Amino acid sequence: MFTPKSLDEIAAKLSEAVANSPVKDFEKNARALLAQGFARLDLVTREEFDVQAQLLTRAQEKLAELEARVSALEAQRK
Repeated sequence: MFTPKSLDEIAAKLSEAVANSPVKDFEKNARALLAQGFARLDLVTREEFDVQAQLLTRAQEKLAELEARVSALEAQRK
């Protein structure tokens, strides 16, 4: 039968085999390819996106205020 020591040895050998296997190389290469692909895309960070969203919200609010003022001025003119 298997002793606890032999099971530990088998587990260690399996871990070593996985660490040295082509699967590990594939994972490393896949990560590098993905990182390279993302670097080529024109992406923004979440922080940059949030800042732009806030600016857009403020611009929309200001536009609504200006539209209301224009409407009020037009109403006075008539």
